[in-house]
Amino acid sequence: MIPRILLAALLLAACHLFAAFAGSPDPVPAAGSPISHPWPVPNGCATVADRFTPPHGFQRVAVAPGSFGAWLRQLPVKPGRQEVMLYNGLPKGNQHAHEAVLALDVGSRDLMQCADAVMRLRAEYLLASGRQDEIEFSFTSGDKARWTAWREGFRPRVSGNRAQWEKTGKPDASYASFRRYLDSVFTYAGSHSLSRELVKNEHPENLGPGDVFIQGGFPGHAVLVLDVAANGKGQRVFLLCQSYMPAQEIQVLKNPADPGSPWYPARSAGVLETPEWVFSYADCRSFPRP
Repeated sequence: MIPRILLAALLLAACHLFAAFAGSPDPVPAAGSPISHPWPVPNGCATVADRFTPPHGFQRVAVAPGSFGAWLRQLPVKPGRQEVMLYNGLPKGNQHAHEAVLALDVGSRDLMQCADAVMRLRAEYLLASGRQDEIEFSFTSGDKARWTAWREGFRPRVSGNRAQWEKTGKPDASYASFRRYLDSVFTYAGSHSLSRELVKNEHPENLGPGDVFIQGGFPGHAVLVLDVAANGKGQRVFLLCQSYMPAQEIQVLKNPADPGSPWYPARSAGVLETPEWVFSYADCRSFPRP
């Protein structure tokens, strides 16, 4: 007879061995997994992956561990269907556009609007992934805003339609300094500049998490593809999130064409209607590969 302690050890080892070989193409954390973020996250939040089940017959597309898509699936979502709040603490006027609200602060100034929310999520991902030296965006003027320069104490001095970077601050790589850097980006960048940085997705029917639908303009608009699922025929559906004007919490959008679901169909062409903006599928863009 095998002693109980030895039997338990053998069973535990077998479980670990099975887990090592079973693998999963979709690195989504289990329900209730604690997720650490540098911004305050209230209790009771689920992840995007836990909150939003793909439609019947669809499964989440595989994403590489450590990718932008994998990180987006771990973003915290407030429980229930809470109101979208503005930067000043007031509720947004239109409370009918969203399915849920991401648990991500908006700041206290009217800065993190549509394209800014996309840049915020991209920058937070790069920071969390140990790729902070890649964090840079272009101002509307075309001048580069690099986090590596900001953390060394360089600040933009804007004159006319140009920005000169001068070392007027002390080196500071803290998260608070990172947020001040982003506020500077939000002030001098927008949908026009971001649209020039992104790469056109020639096959939006095969879009992936982290892609962006964007119309650069004054005003323009941008929404981020938060997650993607596919069926056995290769057809894809996706979730969208956005901020808007004035600056507000990032919200997961409803699909106006299918009120019972927040999932949108991926198509090669045509019109993409969201609750507060109408895009074309040709407006789909991707972040450049490093």
